[in-house]
Amino acid sequence: MSMNILVAGATGKTGQLLVQNLIEQGHKPTALVRESSDTGSLPQGTELRHGDLTDLETGVCNGMDAVIFAAGSGGKTGPEMTKKVDRDGAMRLIDLAKESGVKRFVMLSSIGADQSNPSGDLAPYLSAKHDADEYLKVSGVTYSILRPVALTNKERGTDVILGGAVDKSATASRADVAYVLAEAATTGRYDGMSQDMQSA
Repeated sequence: MSMNILVAGATGKTGQLLVQNLIEQGHKPTALVRESSDTGSLPQGTELRHGDLTDLETGVCNGMDAVIFAAGSGGKTGPEMTKKVDRDGAMRLIDLAKESGVKRFVMLSSIGADQSNPSGDLAPYLSAKHDADEYLKVSGVTYSILRPVALTNKERGTDVILGGAVDKSATASRADVAYVLAEAATTGRYDGMSQDMQSA
């Protein structure tokens, strides 16, 4: 059955692969993009819906069966923007998804985001991801959280490893991550689960 799926972060490297996956599977992805976003790299057939994660308007999730949050403020922004996008923007989108009766919310998180008090250079990012993940878990929306290890631009592999067997120092290809996100959104196979992930 074809699903309407809103993708936040669709213009990113992982997001583009994700949208392509959804189209190939016969679903209808809608990219949540800012007015200023370059959408030229999105696959043909991608619907657009305008919205800024730092200031989302009510109704942005209307008509959607599932929402996938694959957005990020990017490595070049400071802690303040990271908090605005990766934490507050994600939480707001979760609230709006619930308001619109969305059946499933899939979160692209990160390895290490299960820690409540992370340290090191990535602490602001991991802390924002942690807060958003925890918010999603208690939101009442059916959820799936994926926490991949370091990302690469390699092709899709033959398999992925999920859960406790993941080597935190390994890598995950964006193509594999996109595939698992699409699977989580469309099959319900990973409902209610928070999982680490690597490419096999």
